Amino acid sequence: MTKQQLEESVAYLQHKGFEKPEIGIVLGTGLGKVADLIENPSIAHYTQIPFFPLSTVEFHSGKLIYGDFQGKKVVVMQGRFHLYEGYDLIDITYPIRVMHALGIKKLLVSNAAGALNLSYKKGEMMLINDHINLQIGSPLAFKNVSEFGERFVNLNQPYDKEMNHKFKEIAKKHGIVLHEGVYAAMVGPQLETRAEYRFLRMIGGDAVGMSTVPEIIVANHLGLPVSAVSVITDECDPENLKEVDLDSIIAAAEEAEPKMVTLFRELVASL
Repeated sequence: MTKQQLEESVAYLQHKGFEKPEIGIVLGTGLGKVADLIENPSIAHYTQIPFFPLSTVEFHSGKLIYGDFQGKKVVVMQGRFHLYEGYDLIDITYPIRVMHALGIKKLLVSNAAGALNLSYKKGEMMLINDHINLQIGSPLAFKNVSEFGERFVNLNQPYDKEMNHKFKEIAKKHGIVLHEGVYAAMVGPQLETRAEYRFLRMIGGDAVGMSTVPEIIVANHLGLPVSAVSVITDECDPENLKEVDLDSIIAAAEEAEPKMVTLFRELVASL
């Protein structure tokens, strides 16, 4: 990654009308309908954006959407990238750098995750207050990283306290179950074994997934306040483990989607 590549990506999007967005939003599995609420949208498909990676997963649609949402200019990433698709961590996080270069001041992220904490139930949500990176790498581990920010980034508070507090207030107001816990990031695409679920619980994980942490690290590298919410799509009880398929994960995420939309809509309005 070079600054020239970043500048070319940004120039293309600005030519498409992506002017001074305030907030970036990354939509996870089964949570794409937030994009339907964007007014006066301008759309750029990943295939058209210079130096953008391409989404290879069939249920990730692969486009950036710019427009008005709750009185704010936003840019929404519909379709993210994962290590399990064969990308490296620099590719995965390139869109975050592009959105930041366009001008966003805050970043919101959503994902689908499995519950390690057995008090969490399918269809509920978890506000991420910390994470465990088990993806064997860092999106900051490249030679010229200092051209984009400090090489050594402090992650003692990776998730923004103010936005997290607002998320909790909104959930309370609407009677939405919003747990708060630790997200463990794995490579995938295979789901975990019973022994791995026991291990993840033992080291402090409340939910497990295959995304998000690289984007959070880069947001912190850029000094970009970030907050993230997981939809619980399955329950990972190692002593009573049931087979999970992709269709059931997506169905659970879609069932929870109206609650997620409420959280994101009201948070954006309050910023």
